[in-house]
Amino acid sequence: MALIKECRGKYPSHGNDCWFAENSTIVGDVTMGNQCSVWFSAVIRGDVNSIKMGNKVNIQDGAVIHATFEKAATTLGNNVSVGHNALVHGCTIEDNVLIGMGSIVMDNCYIESGSIVAAGAVLTEGTRVEAGSIYAGVPAKKVKSISPELFEGEVMRIANNYLKYSSWFK
Repeated sequence: MALIKECRGKYPSHGNDCWFAENSTIVGDVTMGNQCSVWFSAVIRGDVNSIKMGNKVNIQDGAVIHATFEKAATTLGNNVSVGHNALVHGCTIEDNVLIGMGSIVMDNCYIESGSIVAAGAVLTEGTRVEAGSIYAGVPAKKVKSISPELFEGEVMRIANNYLKYSSWFK
């Protein structure tokens, strides 16, 4: 069973049909919608500020979701996929976004809907990712706009696949 822990009087809550890996950790002021999954060794730490997640969010293996004390909460919209070993910290991510494996999203970043943050990208503090675009590199910059095929073939496919994968463990 996942480590789900109260901190500073706040206890994590989640909607229906969620799945949490046995060695995932969810702490404090964390609110999740329906059909979310938190994978092996992932950590969602709402100890210093709130973390709010919409429906059908998947936090993949080794990813860390955190915030900054008295400065920056973290919000993830619907259909958000956070790739393996990514770090999402004190930022806002709108709906239908893919955060690539090993990427870093720092405080006060704002990622608009329908975007991809490429694997290994580093979004420095305060970066705004425009809707329908791909950001890559260190520091991350816009490299191109997302085609409808890429949006369906990556952003939506991964969100839907993780809903299927989590059903194997329920």
